[in-house]
Amino acid sequence: MIKKFTFGTPFQTDAVVTQIPSTSEAFPYFQIHQENGFSLTYSMSGDDVVYGLGENMRGINKRGYRYISCCSDDAHHTEDKSSLYAAHNFIMISGDNCFGLFIDCPEKLTFDIGYTDYDTIVISTDSVDMDLYLIEESSLKEIVHSFREMIGESYIPPKWGLGYQQSRWGYLCEEDFNEVANQYESLDIPLESIYMDIDYMERYKDFTIDEKRFPHFETLVKDLKAKGIKLVPIIDAGVKVEDGYDVYEEGIQKGYFCKDKDGKPFVAAVWPGHSHFPDVLNPEVRAWFGSKYQCLIDKGIEGFWNDMNEPAIFYSEEGLKECFAYLDSIRDKNIGIEENEGLMNAVMGLANNPKDYDRFYHDIDGKPVVHTKLHNLFGYNMTRAAADGFDKVDETKRFLLFSRSSYIGMHRYGGIWTGDNCAWWSHLLLNIKMMPSLNMCGFLYTGADLGGFGADTSYDLMVRWLQFGIFTPLMRNHAAKDTREQELYQFKNTSYFRELLRFRYSFLPYLYSEYVKASKNSTMLFSPLGFDYPEDPVAVHTEDQLLLGENLMIAPVYTQNAIGRTVYLPEDMLCITFSAGEKRKMEVLKKGHHYLELSLEEFPIFLRKNSFLVLCQPSNNTESLNMNALEVIGCSDGSTMTYEYYNDDGYTKDISLDNASLITVSKETGEWVATSADDALSFYEITIMEC
Repeated sequence: MIKKFTFGTPFQTDAVVTQIPSTSEAFPYFQIHQENGFSLTYSMSGDDVVYGLGENMRGINKRGYRYISCCSDDAHHTEDKSSLYAAHNFIMISGDNCFGLFIDCPEKLTFDIGYTDYDTIVISTDSVDMDLYLIEESSLKEIVHSFREMIGESYIPPKWGLGYQQSRWGYLCEEDFNEVANQYESLDIPLESIYMDIDYMERYKDFTIDEKRFPHFETLVKDLKAKGIKLVPIIDAGVKVEDGYDVYEEGIQKGYFCKDKDGKPFVAAVWPGHSHFPDVLNPEVRAWFGSKYQCLIDKGIEGFWNDMNEPAIFYSEEGLKECFAYLDSIRDKNIGIEENEGLMNAVMGLANNPKDYDRFYHDIDGKPVVHTKLHNLFGYNMTRAAADGFDKVDETKRFLLFSRSSYIGMHRYGGIWTGDNCAWWSHLLLNIKMMPSLNMCGFLYTGADLGGFGADTSYDLMVRWLQFGIFTPLMRNHAAKDTREQELYQFKNTSYFRELLRFRYSFLPYLYSEYVKASKNSTMLFSPLGFDYPEDPVAVHTEDQLLLGENLMIAPVYTQNAIGRTVYLPEDMLCITFSAGEKRKMEVLKKGHHYLELSLEEFPIFLRKNSFLVLCQPSNNTESLNMNALEVIGCSDGSTMTYEYYNDDGYTKDISLDNASLITVSKETGEWVATSADDALSFYEITIMEC
């Protein structure tokens, strides 16, 4: 059951697609305080677990820390941080009470979840304008289902968006992209797409191409497509201020940019220097900005990633003046500790200064509204603009699209990557823990920069991260310039990377099927163990293992120099260990703790009892993948098993589970046989372990 409670005059974010009337009932569970803003207070019991908040720091259970919902451009994802690039204001409490709460408010929110007082949740904001949605169901899975039904179906990418993708900030010219493609091809390592970071543009201007570096851009796109490789360019939020630049001049002429307090276009600096921000909260501006993607689509581009859309600000003109004024004031002083702190704050505080968000305004129904009131909606609406623009180009086609910044609701238009992480083992673990929290909030197409974006990765970290990344829908290796080159061919043992990626492609029948079902059925792709085993306290508090879809559990290795790991099985399961040389070792393990010895080139997956996994023959890209000829691996006590398998052309939006095929695996005359009413399906190998 969902109840809506309205306070003040909320801004309509369009996060919710189901029309739910506001109730006049008293808000349950929480104490409400409306002095000097708005706050909610909830008293937790000792065993309460708190889930949610999508993209944020720390664990799956959010209890014990303070989180701030404010889209932030901060590449240093350390444990002391409380904000990342997204604002996902959904939590669930599991304990004496079981409910979910979505706070639809685009302003900064603070979630103190047992930080000040370990037994108390305090959610607070300066605003008094919001819609609260209380979701009461009998289980966490049902709460997620009701919430996801309320906010709408998750974005489904083209099938090629689930292939292996290579990116680096620093590919500067056509020769760089051809070099990446040729290296992967010569070593027979699968590759689906290569990303174009900001250097492909003419002086960092959106929707332009540097013709000196890319004199044959369309030919490059075409030639790479012939190899089964897509190019995916970046689009940033800031539009360069430059006479003669058509996007800038048109935006100025039509009044499409955010304004300052005097009604002039707000000026801030990002990659191109002085820039304006398109007012994407205005539907007319969204339609205009979304139409600009067509210039690249016309050149053969089929996917984009939106960046810098918190929006990130290097400095504003006013902020820079304040900084210089302070520097002048201490120019001739003997700088001691106090002046030094001021000096550091003045310079280091230029970027993404909260005061700058008070300096520009959106046009909302003809009235100026300060950006701070709507801050968390900017990235969401930039990506919404792009998706709407794609529909005008071809409403039947799926384009690849994901963003850095987001708000709940954007999940219907595109995915997200988890931002500028680092080549740290702790960020591999953070990636693991973040996946179910993102799925709760509707973001299914997601993944981290594999190997780490900042800092220098190592061979073993890349191996272990890929061993997890082969299960995430967005599988992209992305690194910053001036870091170690981490394309897979840069390492000595390329043969193992080839095997890992070939497993990824053979795994796509299961991953794609489970992804589409999670979108269409409003369920999760990655789940905490406690969602399926709520009465098992060990499962509830296990955070480094995840359920993946209907049938699997994964337990990645995420520590340096590990020769194995301890795994907890909440029931009897089939453990399949994949080794170098595409070897498999299968063993039925009983419920409980097990220590698995795992060399660097080994990783396990676990099949739940009376279930099976579908695989196909590997390939180097999705275009050449046959997902109708299947291998079946299962674990059964002798019972007949069924699985709803979904597959489609991977390109069009004609997606319906009515077209799914039911696969049945049963024992006939002493042998296991797989059958389906779908004549297109065939089964080339069946392996069932009995337990």
